[in-house]
Amino acid sequence: MSENIVVPALGESITEATISKWIKNQGEHVREDEPIVELETDKVNIEVPSPAEGIISKINFKKGDKVEVGASLGTISSKADKVISSENVVLITKPKEQKIKQEPINEEKDLSIFDNKEPNNSEKTIEQPLVLNQPVKKTIKQPLVLNKPVKKTIKQPLVLNQIISEKKNPAQERNLLNELSPAVRKIVDEKKIDLNKVQGTGKDGRILKGDLIKLMGQLPKPSERKIKYGSEEIIKMTRLRLTIAKRLKEAQENAAILTTFNEVDMSNIIQMRKDYQEDFQKKFSVKLGLMSFFVKASIVGLKNFPAINAEIAGDNIVYKNYYNIGFAVGTDRGLVVPVLRSADEMSFADIERNINTISDKARDGKLAIQDLQGGTFTISNGGVYGSMLSTPILNPPQSGVLGMHNIIERPISKGNEILSRPMMYLALSYDHRIIDGKDSVSFLKCIKEHLAEPGRLFLNL
Repeated sequence: MSENIVVPALGESITEATISKWIKNQGEHVREDEPIVELETDKVNIEVPSPAEGIISKINFKKGDKVEVGASLGTISSKADKVISSENVVLITKPKEQKIKQEPINEEKDLSIFDNKEPNNSEKTIEQPLVLNQPVKKTIKQPLVLNKPVKKTIKQPLVLNQIISEKKNPAQERNLLNELSPAVRKIVDEKKIDLNKVQGTGKDGRILKGDLIKLMGQLPKPSERKIKYGSEEIIKMTRLRLTIAKRLKEAQENAAILTTFNEVDMSNIIQMRKDYQEDFQKKFSVKLGLMSFFVKASIVGLKNFPAINAEIAGDNIVYKNYYNIGFAVGTDRGLVVPVLRSADEMSFADIERNINTISDKARDGKLAIQDLQGGTFTISNGGVYGSMLSTPILNPPQSGVLGMHNIIERPISKGNEILSRPMMYLALSYDHRIIDGKDSVSFLKCIKEHLAEPGRLFLNL
């Protein structure tokens, strides 16, 4: 009995993926639910588990191939299936060979009886079945010969990736690999790290993720280099980068994007964080950051100006009475926008806790498709990278995106005084097809007022 390795459903609007790598090779034994192949989509990487325990008898696609949802990537067969099928081949072919060869031989035997050569012919008839049985023994031994390459394929990843030094025996190699956690093993495999150069700082010298990160900081980064000439090189774009480029270009071509600006005095928020940070962290086990204030202020603005929480669908405008706030996270693979679902129902602590959890998943490449779907409005914080002012681009099919920037002490006039205040520029990019200038400016002003006086967020004013 065999099972197909099928490309699973990848989420809404995703119909295909690229094979990033085969974790297991053809001929290797796998357990049920053990990862076999890694697929790369335009949003996340997904590991496809084995549908059953057995041996990978067939692989239909190679690394870099594009596959559609529902396609068969390969086949899992049990060892018992292989033995039975090989025996069946012997049983079927054996009588066929006897019938074909015995019929003409019997005719000659019948004629030779009249030649008084019965003793010799009788001896031949006894020997002939023995001769015919010899190839049958060979066919029984063939599965043992075919199984030899299977052992080689199990060892090949260790040799190709040069994970372990050749000086160590196979038993030592397997033990050392088994000591690694799945996350560490993945880094070792992808970065092709020689474990002999890593000094483990864990218990009993166990190698930790931090040990690899420290080593990688001293090594040149690997590159998917295709062409190199002089000081130039051409590197193939990842699927995520290709999708980002495509979607951003579509946003510019399909939407009438306009940006409006304002600035906000962050003094009260900064003071509130200083006054209550310790108590907040003790009670909720998470720090009070800036993002929760911006999420709360944005929800107030979206409720007052529903067109900014809407989207265009053909000739219709879809107004959404739920508030799923996306927030941009920069990773080594590119920019991703995970979503806080039903953010209007979350407290400040819930928002900060969920942002921390999802951001860690994004940086570790562990985001699920569900983490990236269903956003209605996006917040992009370029200030963490030092951006003073920018025009954020829409995240289709959304109609608005808020840009945060760095906080700079600047002189401002209050009454008859010139004071130094921590100021932040705000930017709102919006789709002018459904959002008028009045609504966009009023929306940004609403956010500014609630950030300048954060007490209004707690009083729902």
